[in-house]
Amino acid sequence: MHSKDNNKINNFIQGLRPFASSLPKTLKKYLRKGGYNYSNIVDNWTRIVSKSISDSCYPTSVKMGKEMRMGTLMLNVRHGKELEIEYSKAEIIDKINSFFGYECISNVKLKIVQEKVDTKEIDFPKIKNKKKIVKNLEEINSSELKSSLNNLVKAFNERNK
Repeated sequence: MHSKDNNKINNFIQGLRPFASSLPKTLKKYLRKGGYNYSNIVDNWTRIVSKSISDSCYPTSVKMGKEMRMGTLMLNVRHGKELEIEYSKAEIIDKINSFFGYECISNVKLKIVQEKVDTKEIDFPKIKNKKKIVKNLEEINSSELKSSLNNLVKAFNERNK
């Protein structure tokens, strides 16, 4: 019997196929590049490293070497905490490698990021019914509470002029 080489059909026993063939191609690409390791590191970051380190920095990417070993971890570090993280690089590498059980990360690179400080002042709404507020203040029996609320209304009105 004559067989053709261009008919490359894999025969599987009882309709079973390898797990790798059921994964989408894009997912295979990320698994080969170390996406699984990166997602594991991000999900367990505070458990892997100490609280002080996780408050100062966070992982942004993992670049894996051959055979998913000897990778480089990129960390974004808050400005002012870079020296602390620089000294604890070896500790971070040891903790990540012990988490995975093999030498997954061999190098850590730091990128300093500036924190944005929101200095926007709160704009209070303008009081429309001043007469209604004054009327409600007159109904209060406690003199201390009444004077405190009057001071609050005066300060509020001065701020919104």
